[in-house]
Amino acid sequence: MKTVDLNCDMGEGCGNDAELMRYITSANIACGFHAGTPITMRQTAEMALQSGVAIGAHPSYRDTENFGRTPMNLAAREVFDIVVEQVAAMSEVCRSIGTRLNHVKPHGALYNQAAKDPELSAAIADAVRSVGDDLIFFGLAGSIMISKAEELGLRTASEVFADRTYQSDGSLTPRTQPDALIEEERTAIAQVLGMVIAKSVTSTDGSVVPVIADTICIHGDGKNAVAFAKAVRSALLGSGIAINAI
Repeated sequence: MKTVDLNCDMGEGCGNDAELMRYITSANIACGFHAGTPITMRQTAEMALQSGVAIGAHPSYRDTENFGRTPMNLAAREVFDIVVEQVAAMSEVCRSIGTRLNHVKPHGALYNQAAKDPELSAAIADAVRSVGDDLIFFGLAGSIMISKAEELGLRTASEVFADRTYQSDGSLTPRTQPDALIEEERTAIAQVLGMVIAKSVTSTDGSVVPVIADTICIHGDGKNAVAFAKAVRSALLGSGIAINAI
């Protein structure tokens, strides 16, 4: 049976974390640089633990004003340091509540820039490995993020998105473009099933892009986040696809 993970970015102050925990299998928790505080990190981790949801760190550029979505030009060493700081903090939160950190998924501009930048990808992956070489690295399917993490010996999970459109090179459509977000439930479901079953996604120009779907993201700050999570989960199970954390 095909198995896939359903992840969500959480602890970002959106007020829907408790509802989302009912439908997902992995939570990527904001570590304070784009959203969240030590208190919300612990509270969200405790909620995930109680719900049987795998806990991940969601590190970002230091950019609370723009929710971590502003591209930056930091040296590789700076990126290494900020990722280590955030992942180590989340790992300590997990230890303090009697569990362990499972994975790491970069956030926002850090994620999107790394998907096309070998040096940035290597710095992030090296930082993850330095905190724990057993941590799973979540990165954009087909991107340099995955190959660089694997070169460093990390286990990876290729990530696809239920609520974002794609470009012909496999990258996500920038949020500055009007067609970047998927807002119709049936469109999200069709895209998810295509990525999981057919292993491909149709880009905004109509070209078909091959993808590997180990884990599916639904953004917790999306206006339809809970409805999408519920609908996508139901559609996957209805198609004979199991949903489990990686």
